[in-house]
Amino acid sequence: MNDGKIKWCLKQTKGIRIVELNSHLSDAYLKEADETLENMIVAKGKWKVIMAYYACYNALYSILMKTGIKCEIHDCSLELMGNFGFSREEIDFLIGLKEDRIRAQYYLKSVVLKDEAEVKRFVIKCKSILSDLSSDKIELIRKNIKSLR
Repeated sequence: MNDGKIKWCLKQTKGIRIVELNSHLSDAYLKEADETLENMIVAKGKWKVIMAYYACYNALYSILMKTGIKCEIHDCSLELMGNFGFSREEIDFLIGLKEDRIRAQYYLKSVVLKDEAEVKRFVIKCKSILSDLSSDKIELIRKNIKSLR
């Protein structure tokens, strides 16, 4: 976790904000992640990479919603991953997937999804983190982020 980057994100209008916990929205984002993952499996070309990223991102955002963290800047959301027990490799995977998605979506580059199984593992990891989130863990995460203001 880069405290300087998180401090910057806390100052942005659409950056990191502590909001009410929202388990319903958390469930909706997780459902969206599962549906996008299913669509990714049958997708072709650039859409496979785009859907892979959004399956992972929505699963991550489900965690943020459950902990009452809102963020509309993807880089800032990804910066928070260390607070939830993601490994450096998992963080780098999602950052790389985001870069591939941008190249495919905005620059129309030919990008191939490198590891479909890794996308599935990431979504499963998010589900595991969600199931392990106790109210004490949630409060600690929120407190740590608030302390950076």
